[in-house]
Amino acid sequence: MRLWLVICAVALTGCVATPKKSDLGAFNAAAPRSILVVPAVNKTIDVDAPSYLLSTLTVPLAEKGFYVFPVNTAKTVLEQEGLYEGEQIHRQPPEALAKLFGADAVLYVTINRWDAQYVIITTTVTVDFDYRIVFKDGTELWRANQRMQYSPQNSSGGHPIAMLVAAAVNAAIARAAPNYLPLAQQANQQVFVVGPTAIPNGPYRQPPR
Repeated sequence: MRLWLVICAVALTGCVATPKKSDLGAFNAAAPRSILVVPAVNKTIDVDAPSYLLSTLTVPLAEKGFYVFPVNTAKTVLEQEGLYEGEQIHRQPPEALAKLFGADAVLYVTINRWDAQYVIITTTVTVDFDYRIVFKDGTELWRANQRMQYSPQNSSGGHPIAMLVAAAVNAAIARAAPNYLPLAQQANQQVFVVGPTAIPNGPYRQPPR
């Protein structure tokens, strides 16, 4: 019986709690047309996390109808200004960052979690982000938090021992080389596009075909 409970636990996947609905009054009043995405603050031990996350942020904002400054170009320009680290960039006045690019608003993201935890025979991959959009005059327009988790499912049918072995193998693979990008993409989609914190459509939103 205990073996079966463990196997059932391994099969569980899921996303964490639904965020509260955002107050969009300031966002609607400001009506930004363009958004500058700056490098994230990284509170994790994975030094590659900010670069991976940065690559996932443009698409959902563009799909919502905003002009998004190319993130790699923006990163290069900031480095030319002597701004290399997320913490350093986030300390700059948003007015100065927006003026440097001619942006209407700036998106700041903080990476709280980007890790894989191994317990018994399951690995849980977790990402957790804080998001803020600030207008070019320094007014905060929107903020949200999103956490996503994933535990690889056991797809092996039949004998419980075979299922247990398959679960252990899947967990070991996830622990050795966790794939964070799909979770980051899902978090961004949820927070910007489809969840209760979704931002209003921008001026370049394409009607559905």
